[in-house]
Amino acid sequence: MRETEKEQQHKRHVLIVGSVALDTIGTPFGEVSEAAGGSAYFAAIAASFYAPVRIVAVVGSDFPRQHLDILAARGVSLDGLQVKEGRTFRWTGRYQYDMSQARTIATELNVFQDFRPEIPKGWRSSGYVFLANIDPDLQLNVLDQVNRPQVVAADTMNFWIEGKRDAVLKVLGRADISLLNDAEVRQLSGVSGLVSAARRVLDLGPKMAVVKKGEHGAVMFSREAHFAAPCYPLEEVRDPTGAGDSFAGALVGYLASQGEASDAAVRRAIVHGSAVASFTVEDFGAARLLTLTRDEIEQRYREMRAFASVEA
Repeated sequence: MRETEKEQQHKRHVLIVGSVALDTIGTPFGEVSEAAGGSAYFAAIAASFYAPVRIVAVVGSDFPRQHLDILAARGVSLDGLQVKEGRTFRWTGRYQYDMSQARTIATELNVFQDFRPEIPKGWRSSGYVFLANIDPDLQLNVLDQVNRPQVVAADTMNFWIEGKRDAVLKVLGRADISLLNDAEVRQLSGVSGLVSAARRVLDLGPKMAVVKKGEHGAVMFSREAHFAAPCYPLEEVRDPTGAGDSFAGALVGYLASQGEASDAAVRRAIVHGSAVASFTVEDFGAARLLTLTRDEIEQRYREMRAFASVEA
């Protein structure tokens, strides 16, 4: 194989840096104890429907091997996954009937507290990078290790916006796509109107600002246009945990499969992300994603495109 072909292969890989955890979740419709979760775990499974995935994260020596085998069976490369002596990051949360936000009952950082991402040398030319929700200083460290990726998509949360705002701004200044929910966009920008808030995020550097709106879908803003994607109308939502990370993973994975991030490609990617996220919430943890097929995704994608279609 010629060197240029190898380089092209690397450019179609998705590099995901984030958390892998054991989640204990309760909702009005049931509960699950110590299910595999975390931002990188959900995003990696979602992205693996579209492209080869590389994951950088840390788990403790107590993390069940079966969950790593599940990732490996999906073609997710685990060479960047650190296994440290000690306990895995654990999160316990409970949702009420509106299912819009979890109440955190307990957070145990454990080995995740000392996580320092190390990108394997052969991965540094990965073309598509998803910086999941972790300390923005660590996100910056990752960006210093990679070599001119085609697309960098970055997530964050209110905790980092409030506590490490300057670092968050630096990350967004080096990202191509920001992935924030509507509350985070307003908090970051300091304005209440979503359109104005998104414009201010674009002023920080990203080419596109994707705003996640939960059960109300997602909106993409760029300098030239904006696009709104609906949420798939589900009869039952059992557990929203990981939906945002599944959305992001599928979005970036789809872009990698297309080899581009044009306005049209991002619009399609957002609908794919929304479709995959809609499956995530149908069961607890990542259970539904593990039985999901690409045919099911394509069918739901077609249905969602039809929802937004308007005849003249």
